[in-house]
Order: sequence, then structure tokens, then C-alpha cells
Amino acid sequence: MRTKLGMFLLAGLLMATSGYAQKKNFSYKFYGQVRGDLFYNSRANSEIVDGLFHLYPKDVDPDADGNDLNATANGSFYLLYSRLGIDVAGPSVGKAKTTAKLEVDFRGSGSNFAMIRVRHAYVNLDWGKSAVLIGQTWHPLFGDIFPQMLNLSTGAPFQPFSRNPMLRYRYTDQGWSLTGAAIWQLQYLSTGPNGKSEEYIKNGCVPEFYFGADYKKDNWMAGVGADILSIAPRVKSTVGDNVYKVKERVTSVSFEAHARYTDENWKISAKTLLGSNLAHLCMLGGYGVSSIDKRTGEQEYTPYRHSMTWLNVVYGKKWQPGLFVGYLKNLGAGKDIVGPTYGVGLEVDQVFTTNLQMSYVLPHWKLGVEYSPSLAWYGDKDKMQADGRIHSTHSVTNHRVLGVLIYSF
Repeated sequence: MRTKLGMFLLAGLLMATSGYAQKKNFSYKFYGQVRGDLFYNSRANSEIVDGLFHLYPKDVDPDADGNDLNATANGSFYLLYSRLGIDVAGPSVGKAKTTAKLEVDFRGSGSNFAMIRVRHAYVNLDWGKSAVLIGQTWHPLFGDIFPQMLNLSTGAPFQPFSRNPMLRYRYTDQGWSLTGAAIWQLQYLSTGPNGKSEEYIKNGCVPEFYFGADYKKDNWMAGVGADILSIAPRVKSTVGDNVYKVKERVTSVSFEAHARYTDENWKISAKTLLGSNLAHLCMLGGYGVSSIDKRTGEQEYTPYRHSMTWLNVVYGKKWQPGLFVGYLKNLGAGKDIVGPTYGVGLEVDQVFTTNLQMSYVLPHWKLGVEYSPSLAWYGDKDKMQADGRIHSTHSVTNHRVLGVLIYSF
């Protein structure tokens, strides 16, 4: 079924581009890229897409003789992130200019790789100062400021990474840009009692909300944003032989600030976040049970908080050396945890990653290599504090080497 859907999407793209002369008041721009990723890791990692989307190294896992099962090298070569897209400019609706984008890659979903997947699919109505976007595109916390690097993670888990269905309004005037968005989940999901699932935000009946402000002047851009996520982990509880309907909710608030400087040669950018329950953005985060009703089993929850910061510097035009540095810290939960926890990387205290890259750029071509040592600090679970903070840590290190070839058209 998914294969047939993918073929229909691809056929639609080709038909749209071939029908240029037949569509009055429409213009089309067809684009894409062929991308190959060749990588090596010195040990097992917490990752997405079978090692292609790297997050942080896994903890030591000793066998019967004390040998670390995770200290095993791995590597492969993928072309899953090759992509096809089309930009459409259509007739105006009143005073609003209309545009649309449809972009796909071959990432698939879950463990189903090498299948067509929708990346972007939206329409945009632009009145000049005001614009409304309806559809799927980058999460506002990903934003317009993100690292320029070769790894597909694009800075995760220090940088939010997600594309979501949303309704977004943006007002721009005299260098200022104000953004408000209502956001849902589809491909990137929150965690809970049933693993990663769309059901938690769907049962919560409330979208995720984002509010942000940016200012641009000359070569500078800076801004701040706030994000609110409220989900329902469960709608029923079982206590003994009895089943009870429950009304559970965990609400979290996150804040971020970002800045960027660009000129003919330099691209310098940075972002810092105080994140709460941002596991759906390819970051560390989640929540734990803070209280349990003994009769009905109804639970209250407390979200984990993490501090994430990164800096990225890239120089040059044809030859582009670059540096990325990212650091995150587990700040624990707001209340003591008395039950299960749900999330990603809640056993990790800190992560530090450095990326050193060199790219050679020509029109339509990019060839690059990147070396990335990554350290994660894990604690003794028996010594973890009641609020989820970690002490008595030890570190593990992964050395990652990545080679990338991109042909864009």
C-alpha cells in the first residue's frame, strides 16, 4: 500500500512539471538531489534510520565476561535522503499570493526504509506583511537558524528536528517577524505508555503551540520563542480486575533563543533551549509519574527538563571548513517521580559533541567529510535522585566519520 502511494506521489510530481503549459496562471519549479552518506561509528549509538541519523553513544553493556557489547564498530552506505520536490506559484486569492510545496524523500517510516515519504506538503497565502501556512513543514523550534553541517541529524539532539502538520501565521514588518503556530504530530511522535505514538496528542485534543519573535538587520538575525505541549498519556486505567476511565494530562513549556551572523564568507549561528518533554523533536526528554490514585490508578505526571546549547561556525565558498559544538544537561523533573518514566535518554546526564567538517562546493555539487567525537555521561540508576537528576556518572565515547556526496538539480 505504501509503495503504491509513493508511486502515485512520484507520478504526480512528474505530471505537474510536464503540464506547465496546460495550467494557466500557474508556474512550477522542479528540484531535487541525489545524496549518498557513507559513515563509520566506533560503537553502538542511540540513533534513527539504522545509524544514519546519529544522536549519542549508548552506555556500556557488559556480557558474562565483562566485555562491552556496545563497543562494536558499525558503518554503511545509504541514499535514502535523496529527494524530489516541486514549488508551485498559483493565482492570487483576493490580495493574497498563493504558493505550494510538495517534497518527498526515500526515508520511509519506522523500520520501513527505501520507501517514499512526504517531507513537506503545504500551501501558503501571502498578503505581504501577513502570511498563513497550512500543511506540513519544519517545526518552528527548528526555525530559520540551524547548523550548517553534513550529518543528517542537523545538530540533534542539541537542535530540534521535526516536520509537522500545522497552521502557522507570520507577520513581518521593518525587520521584525512574529510567528504563531498550532502544531500536530504525524511522523515525529511523543512517547508514553504505548511507546511512540500519535495517540497522546490526539487524545489530548489540544495542538502544540509555538510563539516567537525575530529581528533582522544587515547581516544579523536574532530571536526568541516559547513552545507549549499538552498531551494525554492514558484514557483508562486497570486496577486489579477493574477498569476506570481517567483524565490524565502532562503539560510542558519550553523556551529558546537564537542568533546568526552571515556575510560573504562567514556563517556563525547559535541556539540555546530550556526544553521540557521534547522527545518528539529528536531530542532527549520525557516525563515521569509523580502521583497515583490508589483506587482508580489515575496518574499525575511531571516533565523532565533539559538544557541544550550549540554553536556553529562555517567559513568560505568553494572550500568550506566548519565547526559545530553541542552540549546538553539533564536538569531532572519538577517533582519527585514515584512511578514509570516515558521518554528518550532519561538515563543520560550530559552529552557533548564536536563536529569538524570540510566541504568542497561547486554549482550543483557538494562533497564533504566530517569527523565527530561524541561523549555521553551515564549515572548509576540506583543513585538517581527522586526528581530524576543523575549523579556518580561515567562517560562513553563514539568516534564517527561521515562522507557525503550531493548532486542537486
